[in-house]
Amino acid sequence: MWKGVYPAVTTKFDEHGGLDHTEMGRCFDLMIDAGCDGLIVAGSLGEGSMLSQEERLAVMETAKSSAGERPVLMTVAEAGTREACQLVEQAAKAGAAGLMIVPSPIYHTDRDETVANLRTIAAAGDLPVMIYSNRVAYRVDVTPDIMEELADDWRFVAIKESSDDIRRTTDIINRLGDRYKVLTGVDNLAYEALAVGAVGWVAGLVTAFPRETVAIWRLMQAGRHAEALAIYRWFRPLLDLDVSTYLVQNIKLAEVFAINTNDRVRAPRLPLSGDRRAAVEAVIRKAMDNRPMLPDFA
Repeated sequence: MWKGVYPAVTTKFDEHGGLDHTEMGRCFDLMIDAGCDGLIVAGSLGEGSMLSQEERLAVMETAKSSAGERPVLMTVAEAGTREACQLVEQAAKAGAAGLMIVPSPIYHTDRDETVANLRTIAAAGDLPVMIYSNRVAYRVDVTPDIMEELADDWRFVAIKESSDDIRRTTDIINRLGDRYKVLTGVDNLAYEALAVGAVGWVAGLVTAFPRETVAIWRLMQAGRHAEALAIYRWFRPLLDLDVSTYLVQNIKLAEVFAINTNDRVRAPRLPLSGDRRAAVEAVIRKAMDNRPMLPDFA
């Protein structure tokens, strides 16, 4: 656990806006069959903030059915600490293997508040925690100083590093050694992060291109960096779609072409349309027309 490729899965909806567990199960199976090491549900890409807690738990159950013995993590990104504690208690009872916690997505906590919030949520769930450090999207930066302060709690085991500064991965390792497992959380910095010591990839475009994502990871682990880099260079225009206000719509559109699913989203989001859809579709079609032959990486 805490190593390898962990898709931040999308949530599939039916034509009436409800959860489509059959389609989710099919999509989750594709990722597990491709060699992904676990699944993360109800994150930003999974439209977690648009789901009720009951729906998030239901998505987790479907993910567990696909994952088998591989871990399924619940994303926790509640506005209030009380609500976050309620969710993690339920997730623990329902069999989550661990948690990915966003410190505070609405109120931007200061250092003391960030530490207190994370400690309280982790204690309520009493499960291993990956801290989601994303100062770009959520404006709360979990710095190496804060990581060091939290290091006395065994529950904090991993960092999803999404600061958008590739130097941060090295900073964490230099400061804290192997105390935390560092997983990259920015798709279009993945090769760079893996090259300097990240031990995993919380991935977005993997939901549409699981084999290519797993290939990059496994080739990097085998020291076959040039082969991984060739795939990554092909992949980069697609990976850039993850770093966008419209990442959910972008990636769901990629899924339409790559795995023959739908791009339904939950309001207030709308599927891409017009010039924006055409531009994203052009990126996807070009990539698929030039999809590389993957080397043996098993």
